[in-house]
Amino acid sequence: MKKVTFAALVLLMSCNTTQKSMDSVKQKVVTSPSTYAETITEEELKTHLYTYASDEFEGRETGKIGQKKAVAYIKAHYEKLGIAAAKSDGDYFQKVPLVINKGIIGSLTINDQRFTIGEDFICLSGVQNNVDQIVYLGYGIEDGEYSDYKGLDVTEKIVLIKEGEPKNEDGTFKLSGNSTASDWSNRSEEIGLKRRLALEKGVKGILFYNKDSYTMIQSFYNRMKDSNSRQISIKTDEIKNFEIFLNTSLAKALYKNIDTDNTPKLIDVKLSANLEMMTDNIDSENVAAIIKGAEKPDEYLVISSHLDHIGINEDGQINNGADDDGSGTVALLEIAEAFKKATQEGNRPKRSILFLHVTGEEKGLLGSQYYTDYEPIVPLENTVANLNIDMIGRIDPDRKGERNYIYLIGSDKLSTELHNLSEEVNKKYTNIEFDYTFNDENDPNRFYYRSDHYNFAKNNIPIIFYFNGTHADYHKPSDTPDKINYDLLRNRSQLIFYTAWEVANRDLRISVDK
Repeated sequence: MKKVTFAALVLLMSCNTTQKSMDSVKQKVVTSPSTYAETITEEELKTHLYTYASDEFEGRETGKIGQKKAVAYIKAHYEKLGIAAAKSDGDYFQKVPLVINKGIIGSLTINDQRFTIGEDFICLSGVQNNVDQIVYLGYGIEDGEYSDYKGLDVTEKIVLIKEGEPKNEDGTFKLSGNSTASDWSNRSEEIGLKRRLALEKGVKGILFYNKDSYTMIQSFYNRMKDSNSRQISIKTDEIKNFEIFLNTSLAKALYKNIDTDNTPKLIDVKLSANLEMMTDNIDSENVAAIIKGAEKPDEYLVISSHLDHIGINEDGQINNGADDDGSGTVALLEIAEAFKKATQEGNRPKRSILFLHVTGEEKGLLGSQYYTDYEPIVPLENTVANLNIDMIGRIDPDRKGERNYIYLIGSDKLSTELHNLSEEVNKKYTNIEFDYTFNDENDPNRFYYRSDHYNFAKNNIPIIFYFNGTHADYHKPSDTPDKINYDLLRNRSQLIFYTAWEVANRDLRISVDK
């Protein structure tokens, strides 16, 4: 394909055509949105993607030159269409302050005995704390009638939690009453479950003693410490809470009977943590545009995709990220164009639609976390739903069944209405095979927690995550535009447009009933 320079493309896209103003076109009723869905074409998706996932964008790694080219390309598209910036100051860019964590220096002492980071304990954030008492929570579980928190005030306290769950004298598990362990002691679930519960209880810091996971966490820490691709996080001056993972010797220095005593209690122990994270600033941004609603402009549907990828390998190979998430990005650009055409022809959506391209997804959902947790452009309480698009251009080679499919994740987690609407829209317009395999609560891949919709869902906003599954080219230089199934990318993009249309134009906002 003929190469077009990035500068020329941005210049071309920046030349606005004359648009009809919001007030110059009378609203009218349209019987079907198909006219606008059909503007989402294979040709336009392909044209966008062969540029967006080209070598010129250098893999779009957060904070790097390629990511700057990506946000400029996205901004130019919205300017060309005449879709306004979502921010009130007219800036399409929402700055996302990030830092790269270069390592931790300092000390941790227990009763004046010094312990070494990376060997005796692992910590991934700065900690400044000195206490003479901690709360030992045993297993740190609260489930049904069983609670390790009963009678203990843990607000703003440091707590010590160990691995596992309680057993009866006959060896069965207390929670299940039989030989089946619960998720509270499942290796992939345990730390997350116990962390979330502790934070909900208001703890300041968590000391985890987990022999099964410590070696794995230590290996991750050593790779991060020795790698050029270090951990990135949102820049903040406030340490809200912290986690420290302990080896056996440190855990027993805190409480010598930790392996045998499961009873929660207060422990008198002198703990001093003076750990400082060394960082460098990273300049990055989300891109946000908006079409204001005609009847309910203060209610918002957010459609999102992540604009970043993983950049260039150490050997100089570019990870173009055509599917991840070039496919979601170009789908969102085309969906926005379809809504703009509807607006120009007098069919402005009832609710406002925010088109949100987030940075830092590959670094830990950072752009969407910043949007929801630090600086929402529109009020979260007025956000009716989030439709998130992450990898919709390929076929999962391990899946058996209809080629024209899409994995749906999360549609029924918070709202029965959203799930039912999604099903009805598909039957009415697109007839794509819906596969809910990864929507299973026991999905070992945990995809529900691995893309940007999760930051909306945790704020009780109904979501749908659209996903084609992984493949052999996932996070490799071979994820290139020539391997995209453009007919499927069109079908899936049109499905999302139709779903957005129905959510934006229904009389009542989507209800949360779960």
